[in-house]
Amino acid sequence: MIVRDFNKIIESERDRVVSDAQWSSVRMLLASDGMGFSFHITFLEPGSEHTFEYKNHFESVYCMQGTGSITDLKTGETHEIKPGVMYALNEHDRHTLRATEELVMACVFNPPVTGNEVHREDGSYALEDS
Repeated sequence: MIVRDFNKIIESERDRVVSDAQWSSVRMLLASDGMGFSFHITFLEPGSEHTFEYKNHFESVYCMQGTGSITDLKTGETHEIKPGVMYALNEHDRHTLRATEELVMACVFNPPVTGNEVHREDGSYALEDS
């Protein structure tokens, strides 16, 4: 059984806290945990805009706090993001995520991330060996 305390991670396990321009993510589960997925709590700053396309990963996201929107760049369709809304990038969808207020999101990645990934220029993560 794996039990982790979010507060202890942010206090002491800096290798599990990653950030980039206007977002940060606390990696609760990583590939090295052997679960077949990774689990993160991600924070997006108010007023920020992010374009991603996870070509090598599937991602599911649940909004716990804040408001914003997500636009599917293939269709142009925009959806409101607010607490209780989930979206799943089941087709490696290129998308733009906008945070009107600070967004706090629970995220699951498959395959799991290792914790060392950085977004490439195209908004994706490369596949890494765990």
